[in-house]
Amino acid sequence: MGDVLWTPPADVRERSRIGDYLRWLTEHRGLEFADYDALWQWSVTDLDAFWRSIWDYFQVVAHTPPTATLAERSMPGARWFPGATLNYAENVLRMPGLGDDDPVVIAHGQTRAPETLTAAELRDRVRRVSAGLRRLGVGPGDRVAAYAPNIPETYVLLLATASLGAIFSSCAPEFGTRSVTDRWQQIEPSVLVAVDGYRYGDKPVDRRAEVAAIRAALPSVRHTVAIGYLDPAGDVPEGALAWADLTAETDEPPSFTPVPFDHPLYVLYSSGTTGLPKPIVHGHGGILLEHLKMLALHHDLGPSDRFLWFTTTGWMMWNFLVSGPAVGAAIVLFDGNPGHPDLGALWRLAAETGTTYFGTSAPFLLACRKAGLVPREVADLSALRGLGSTGAPLPAEGFTWVYENVGDRLQLQSLSGGTDVCTGFVGGVPLLPVYAGEIACRALGAKVEARSADGSPVIGQLGELVITEPMPSMPVGFWNDRDGVRYREAYFEVYPGVWRHGDWITVNERGGCVITGRSDATLNRGGVRLGTAEFYSVVEGLDEVVDSVVVHLEDDEGGAGELLLFVVLADGLELDDAMRKKICRELRTALSPRHVPDEIHQVRAVPRTLSAKKLEVPVKKILTGTPVDRAAAKGALANPESLTAFATLAQTRRPT
Repeated sequence: MGDVLWTPPADVRERSRIGDYLRWLTEHRGLEFADYDALWQWSVTDLDAFWRSIWDYFQVVAHTPPTATLAERSMPGARWFPGATLNYAENVLRMPGLGDDDPVVIAHGQTRAPETLTAAELRDRVRRVSAGLRRLGVGPGDRVAAYAPNIPETYVLLLATASLGAIFSSCAPEFGTRSVTDRWQQIEPSVLVAVDGYRYGDKPVDRRAEVAAIRAALPSVRHTVAIGYLDPAGDVPEGALAWADLTAETDEPPSFTPVPFDHPLYVLYSSGTTGLPKPIVHGHGGILLEHLKMLALHHDLGPSDRFLWFTTTGWMMWNFLVSGPAVGAAIVLFDGNPGHPDLGALWRLAAETGTTYFGTSAPFLLACRKAGLVPREVADLSALRGLGSTGAPLPAEGFTWVYENVGDRLQLQSLSGGTDVCTGFVGGVPLLPVYAGEIACRALGAKVEARSADGSPVIGQLGELVITEPMPSMPVGFWNDRDGVRYREAYFEVYPGVWRHGDWITVNERGGCVITGRSDATLNRGGVRLGTAEFYSVVEGLDEVVDSVVVHLEDDEGGAGELLLFVVLADGLELDDAMRKKICRELRTALSPRHVPDEIHQVRAVPRTLSAKKLEVPVKKILTGTPVDRAAAKGALANPESLTAFATLAQTRRPT
């Protein structure tokens, strides 16, 4: 694979949290592991011992202890830590290693001045909002919905809701009315908390009409709470409470409702591009253990760290980010346009806040590269030890750009996972080097394999990404799916008893991984499967190409089918024969003749979800005759108007 770009320091076991964990395993369990691979093999073989070690090592606060670690191992239906009662919020607010006056939430945005909360202030706000929710009649099992951005109020609301054993769900305020109601009509919240609007860059966005429409579409809502975010002096809507009412001073002491390990904590949603979003229910215990493991042992976060991940409240990375205080790390929240006033904004924010671990998306890093940005020249990034990349595969040139332009001492961790498990199941770890274009490892406790077409595991070959042993953060289930049919269909139908994730992956001899795109968006030419990620890497590497999407239309007769490429070109450029030839030449040279498209078309925009993922499957459906409104749920798209060009092309290609 690629070049080695970073090597762990010789004393990594002395300086890292995973090194401390290895010493603990030797002292308390009599276990010694020569390297990461040996540790991983144990973690996915002896599930009981591994996950119990996570519980004990991190000293999980429980009200009643578990009677076992894994009572039922089958998938779906694994039963973790039966008998245990605990509370996610109580474990997060413990904030190990932080004093009362230490900053733990550092919030920046484009709508109001920066704000910092100390550990004591965060605990106090959660205490008051818990009391406020209790006054509204919220108790265990009730749903609290937040139409709010990545700001302290949303975080406090999550922790307060969890502290009561109630269930939290958030949608980012850029989501349209239909997108929100498609999600929340399924879970029937009793309390709605919403902002009046926000600023995106220097543009004010008023959301009061959307909030009124959402409220009208949710008859289950008994109370609406308004956050005056865009206009703090504005009027509270009729019939609503102000956020200040929820946070009123009270002498109620902090309290945490003990709940079973698998008690619902929050509901996350699939992107909902081809139907109603799937309401994915996550539990208190599974999320806590998974995030403790990932944040501390893989990301090496602890009390001296400041953890920033650029995300909205509509993406699972927000839920991942805000578990940071559970391992003692302070979190940096950012709300706004990451490209305002320029692409250097987040890098400058990282410098200003003393961020030690900055997480973002592969498209953002590639956009910075394309713009010729040199982050270390626009910001002092000397505090940065870790850089996370997810949301899409990061190609080798993205890795090289980071080490040449951001810093050569940090560890770049490319990771992949999903809303379904609210974590990354492949990623980085301080013990392993960074190879260009490669995800370093399979995460502890995640038995990830590549499966060939006949279902057997393969090494060094492209295969379906599967998980063959249960993980505690696999969903408790889907909401209102009492017999589990929708849950089984989503993950376990292709390989009974094995989780099929829907990505193509290659796992190499040393355990490194390369993900090459969604398996449902595969390009299959003459029996050879081609991943989309390498395709985009080449096409979007051209200066003239801003964005692209590729689809393969199968031939019913079993022929090669048609490979169609759509490109968004830089301002002022038109797609001509010379440009087409250049793209084809690059693909043939860098990849293979099979990768050369049959047709190349220019479009104004590539359809993307609200979390910026490309929509190959809906494009393919539209081109094969499916009406636009059936091919994709427009409310789930960041740019629904982008579908029109494909519908127009479908009509010209298939005359009626």
